[in-house]
Amino acid sequence: MPVEIERKFLIRNDNWKSAVDSSTPIRQGYLAPLSKASMRIRIDGDKANINIKSATLGIHRMEYEYPIPMDEALEMLDQLCDRPQIEKVRHRIKQGKHVWEIDEFAAENAGLIMAEIELESEDEAFDKPDWLGEEVTGDERYYNVNMVRHPYKDWC
Repeated sequence: MPVEIERKFLIRNDNWKSAVDSSTPIRQGYLAPLSKASMRIRIDGDKANINIKSATLGIHRMEYEYPIPMDEALEMLDQLCDRPQIEKVRHRIKQGKHVWEIDEFAAENAGLIMAEIELESEDEAFDKPDWLGEEVTGDERYYNVNMVRHPYKDWC
């Protein structure tokens, strides 16, 4: 069973910008809401995927991801996915054996910048850079699927 072990953090300052190795624009949309899983279509640069992720909060979740043709991804995003969609630029920073993914959100979620790190185990140690802020792994507001229904711009 494919599993994702991921922790999410807010960003404290702009010090991360000088360490960016690569950046890609991402557009993703979610298909009909499901009680046990989220199903999304994502265009990440020049690649398109369909992703199914268990609807559990926390560090450890089931995740399945498969490549799909770009034209089909665009059609599904335009015709089948809920609005608003998630638009962001994903910046990658290599630090030791880990890669930080910094998501700089746009459109309905503009102003939110969040860092994610994928781990091999829930208790795996990792270096915390000085730009890393509060951990929000267990806060459901920060899950992309929830930011479609309740965009960052609407938070109090």
